[in-house]
Amino acid sequence: MVGLQVSTKIEKEKIKTTSESVKKNVVLHTKDLNLWYGENHALKNINLPMLENEVTAIIGPSGCGKSTYIKTLNRMVELAANVKVSGEIIYRGQNIFTKSYRVEELRTRVGMVFQKPNPFPKSIFENVAYGPKIHGIRDKKVLKEIVEKSLRGAAIWEEVKDRLNENAYGLSGGQQQRLCIARCLAIEPDVILMDEPTSALDPKSTLKVEELIRELKENYSIIIVTHNMQQAARISDKTAFFLNGEVVEYDKTDSIFSTPVDSRTEDYITGRFG
Repeated sequence: MVGLQVSTKIEKEKIKTTSESVKKNVVLHTKDLNLWYGENHALKNINLPMLENEVTAIIGPSGCGKSTYIKTLNRMVELAANVKVSGEIIYRGQNIFTKSYRVEELRTRVGMVFQKPNPFPKSIFENVAYGPKIHGIRDKKVLKEIVEKSLRGAAIWEEVKDRLNENAYGLSGGQQQRLCIARCLAIEPDVILMDEPTSALDPKSTLKVEELIRELKENYSIIIVTHNMQQAARISDKTAFFLNGEVVEYDKTDSIFSTPVDSRTEDYITGRFG
């Protein structure tokens, strides 16, 4: 019965409106997604819509499929060995698994920020300019404009504007993560995937990144994997609870944390397991 309730909620997301009664488009829609690593059935019949200009949190215990799921959304999961996928992921009306869909195009539109900051061993400027250069931009004036805009968008420009030629490794962990977000913004994505982006950061840096996420959703759709229940409650509009490769429950974040439908969701968010 619970599964039916959850499925119904998910389907209704297609036509839900915000509190201001403004319809939001579904930017990414996972339909009957299954994924195997060899014989291991890691994702099981995932059906989830992601709405534009919202933050969707993916929560659940270790090994439940959270990171595998978001890596499937830009097909990075295919870099692992013995991966088999069935089902569909519809991005802006197109199935990303069709042979004609270019992976490079997908990863430009659906960017990724990883768990640990991973700046390149280059200057701050070159870290941000890297993506635009790969896409053929060589004009120094244009590159400077992109770098400044991206660093401002990642709320780090004022901290680094006089250090652009310094090595990115000289930044603090929190600054490095915001630099990686700026590097993602520089290629003008539509969706930003974040895999536990604050797990390696101190509390002060974590709050800065959370503030940034709230600002970024004005222009981007964000999907974040997090182990931190308080973080999910603070920054997300929708939350999906994963368990053993399945979506147990998906709803508005306030509802998930105040009146969950499934007892397993309540057990997890109250710390009874996980």
